[in-house]
Amino acid sequence: MQIQKIVVPVVALVIAVAGYRAYGWAGLALVAGGLVMWQLLHFTRMLQILKKAANRPIGHVDSAVMLHAKLAAGQPLLHMVALTRSLGLLESPKDTQPERFRWTDTSQSSVLCVFLGGKLQSWELTRPATEAPAAQTDDAALAP
Repeated sequence: MQIQKIVVPVVALVIAVAGYRAYGWAGLALVAGGLVMWQLLHFTRMLQILKKAANRPIGHVDSAVMLHAKLAAGQPLLHMVALTRSLGLLESPKDTQPERFRWTDTSQSSVLCVFLGGKLQSWELTRPATEAPAAQTDDAALAP
């Protein structure tokens, strides 16, 4: 994540310089407009994801097993919120790294995700203990 903080501004600066050298101030204005549009698209996507998550309970997911199957290391927290359509229930102390969020479904299965620097590092599926099914007796078999 640290390299993105350096590479993205450097690439934007290189494109701005190339636009200025090729077309002067008009090229620089075009590049600046493109960069602003790119930022607005990301901002709009983030707002739409958070708007959908605001209408759901914190830490709830439709199916923890299906969420567990869709996870991959390195996914950003915003992508997780988009997958679950819910904010995760914070289980670690606030503002500490790594962050731990839990999503639980109606059957009490849950996925605990560990994020370091906003990227998914590890996850664990926890399912509730199931009781052994009671032995079914057939009334016809018991009759003499």
